[in-house]
Amino acid sequence: MAQSQHQTHGEFDNDQSEYHHPDIHTHHDEAHGTAVRKKIWQVFWILLILTVLEFVVAFTVGRGTFRNVTYIVMTLVKAFYIVGSFMHLKDEVKSLIMTILIPMLFILWLILALLIEGGFYNGGWFAS
Repeated sequence: MAQSQHQTHGEFDNDQSEYHHPDIHTHHDEAHGTAVRKKIWQVFWILLILTVLEFVVAFTVGRGTFRNVTYIVMTLVKAFYIVGSFMHLKDEVKSLIMTILIPMLFILWLILALLIEGGFYNGGWFAS
């Protein structure tokens, strides 16, 4: 009689639900490991390129609105990519992503509105 590859888990052995026994998911082949390492290196290179571009913009473009807006946009792109990759948000359902993104957009809008109303936009931090 051939033995089963997984241990028995009592009453759940004949369960046909979506639940899978944890010991089934612990075996990965070399192809899976290679794909994971490739993805890690891809994330590394994308973040490195974005960081280098941020430094180039910060140190070569003159002061003004263009530099500030470009730098802020690139920083936000990098932040979204980090959240999506390392916090696995890109693998989540749309409703969870929107639950996180929409309040953040309102907070960014509030910060921009406060900067404009406070007079920093025309004569302060964002001056050309």
